[in-house]
Amino acid sequence: MTDRPIDPDVDLHVPAQRAELHWPVLAAIAAGGALGALARYGAQTALPSGPADFPWATFLVNVSGCLLIGVLMVVITEVRTAHRLVRPFLGVGVLGGYTTFSTYVVDVQRAVAAGAPVTGLAYLAATMLAALAAVVAGMWLTRRAAAAAGAGAR
Repeated sequence: MTDRPIDPDVDLHVPAQRAELHWPVLAAIAAGGALGALARYGAQTALPSGPADFPWATFLVNVSGCLLIGVLMVVITEVRTAHRLVRPFLGVGVLGGYTTFSTYVVDVQRAVAAGAPVTGLAYLAATMLAALAAVVAGMWLTRRAAAAAGAGAR
């Protein structure tokens, strides 16, 4: 166990800040998670795939979610001050419920088990590379847009 706080904005050694981790934060995460999971379900329903197929829905969900995480983190850490529940609601809740890296692993296993190891390995590599590139792109694009709009670091 580490003595570092769960949330970098909260010092658990300060009693008044410990209260921040309770009901309002949990409610924001739960509400956001429900919305994110519904959006993912919609994508999975719209783009179904068989065990040996490339799982485009999961791929697109994870990559777009990573892009949005990059955008969100720049906006709330560099561009403007956000309400304390924005990051739990949008970052942990909506985008945490939307992205699904556990399904990503299951999809790789299913492809290999279905006799499509090349598809599984291609999906494994493509998702990681695209997800990392999407975070970087989201951050870069948001910083450029903020600079163009005249909104610098707060």
